[in-house]
Amino acid sequence: MASTTATMSIARPGLTNSGLKSDCLSFVEVLGQSVAHISPTLTPAVVAPLVFASAGNGTWFVYLLATVALALVGLNINQFARGSASSGALYAFIGQGLGPVYGVLAGWALVYASVTTAVSVFAGSLNYVQVLLHQIGVNISAIIPCVIGVAIAWWIAFKDVKLSAKVMLTLEFISMGLIAIVSFVVLAKNGFRLDMSQFSFKGVTPDGIRMGLMLGFFSYVGFESATTLGDEAKEPLKTIPRAVLMSALLAGLFFMFSSYTQVLGFHGAPLTLDKSDAPYNVICPNAGVGFLAPLISLGAVISMWACTLASINAASRIFFAMSRHGLFPSSLGNAHGNNFTPHIAVHICSVITLVITAVMILKKVALTDICGYLGTLSSFGFLVAYIFICIGAPIALARIKRLRFWNILISLVAIVICGAALVSNIYPVPAAPGNLFPYIFLAYMILGGVWLLIVRGRYPNIIREIAQDLDLVEEVSRKNSELAATNI
Repeated sequence: MASTTATMSIARPGLTNSGLKSDCLSFVEVLGQSVAHISPTLTPAVVAPLVFASAGNGTWFVYLLATVALALVGLNINQFARGSASSGALYAFIGQGLGPVYGVLAGWALVYASVTTAVSVFAGSLNYVQVLLHQIGVNISAIIPCVIGVAIAWWIAFKDVKLSAKVMLTLEFISMGLIAIVSFVVLAKNGFRLDMSQFSFKGVTPDGIRMGLMLGFFSYVGFESATTLGDEAKEPLKTIPRAVLMSALLAGLFFMFSSYTQVLGFHGAPLTLDKSDAPYNVICPNAGVGFLAPLISLGAVISMWACTLASINAASRIFFAMSRHGLFPSSLGNAHGNNFTPHIAVHICSVITLVITAVMILKKVALTDICGYLGTLSSFGFLVAYIFICIGAPIALARIKRLRFWNILISLVAIVICGAALVSNIYPVPAAPGNLFPYIFLAYMILGGVWLLIVRGRYPNIIREIAQDLDLVEEVSRKNSELAATNI
């Protein structure tokens, strides 16, 4: 057994010297990963109408609460991101704060969350593809654009992380710009007067806010995915913390503004916001800019596809990091010799995304339902990881005698809001099939726990070795940062 353990120690290379393309991404490109994973256009195009179904005139307030919560989560993430950088993201950070066992469980949850997000937003993009094709009289099976869309995302993720970052950021800002233009036109048409029905919370109930909060959180999931680029970012201990916090705040401001103007834009419309599968097809003609509707639909397609790409990038890098610790087959921890990308992990994540989406389409599940179902499922994984990081940050600070009262307060507020969002999708019991979602996630996490026990049984030293490597990652990150500062 001793010789086997020694052999496995050599086979687990850890997170340093990963083989990924180092020092190649600027701050803007790192920010692009988080912005694309959030997919800001997804919210006004798909998610905000679903939030409106619960929160009504309080939709903008749901996004205010979610922005505050995610900014606080971001501050906790940055307690680690300022001192450690790798492809392991929250898996590594939680492992440093709470220990490797919790880190592994968080990594397991994040892989699940990123893949289900990829499926959810990809289905949303396919829905808009169908809307656009229908407008020009073309009707084809969603399977065809499904295969094409995943194939393009796979190729870019496989080819070059820098290309991925540039493509994602460019597409997102074009799409957000179109929505911002329409939003200002709506405000102008209403004389820039405040909509008092929204600010007085007309018809809004506390339960409606609570129920809308879970979907509100889905709008932000992946805002921390810049942390998966720790091996590839320039000055990662500076650029990644900035990107994490800025992505949450920029997205939050955009969500509050766009949801407020959406509700305003539907005043007097023949149907309500939550009944529309393409809300800007209603808002634009009402605002006198109907020619922008197909452009926004096209922007929504591109934005949600960019989020699919970002999700594949994030999931593959967590797979990659965990595999380098011996938690998945070692081949997943290999970087491509020419492209310097986690190519095998990218292949697997792309195939999973394609298979789940295609099977649900063939089972005649509506694309909007796929988006909603998988989006809710993904939120469980992200929220669990966010709660873990908020618990782990004060513990890590206490360990180095830097814990302050405000650190505890920030963590507690974030945990309470994230916990409330999590509970809202469990009680009161949602209608089917939502009532099954907590059990699906619980079964997945139990499977992850059993899998970890099996791995520990085969390699008893694996947890200790992961802990040693995470300490080494932190030490190397700080030394590299000091060296970079010296060379400036």
